[in-house]
Amino acid sequence: MQKLFIGVLAVIAATSAVQAGDMPHMMSGQHGHKDSAEHAAGEAQHAAPQTEGEVRKVDVAAGKLTVRHGPITNLGMSAMTMAFRVKDPEFLSLVREGDRIRMTVERIDGTLTIVALERVD
Repeated sequence: MQKLFIGVLAVIAATSAVQAGDMPHMMSGQHGHKDSAEHAAGEAQHAAPQTEGEVRKVDVAAGKLTVRHGPITNLGMSAMTMAFRVKDPEFLSLVREGDRIRMTVERIDGTLTIVALERVD
């Protein structure tokens, strides 16, 4: 019984050492990156799923796009048409009414916001 206990402790210690050794590698994407803001934005885009939709209105003054979209699974939203704030004002110049798009939407400070956008041809 004592040998079994020592064996289990050895496995736990070895597993912890391997995990601790991997920590700098796992964290390297978060520290020391030249463009950490771009890197964080890229990770956010990959974290949330993309939703397809059609631009119904571009409101430059309000900084919003009205989009008829499919389900937004990361927010638990059904398909509908609604206005979204855009994280980057440049998004507003990339699209026109009627354009098909793929977007990533997240809730930022309580506001549904398009954080990534691309036109689909």
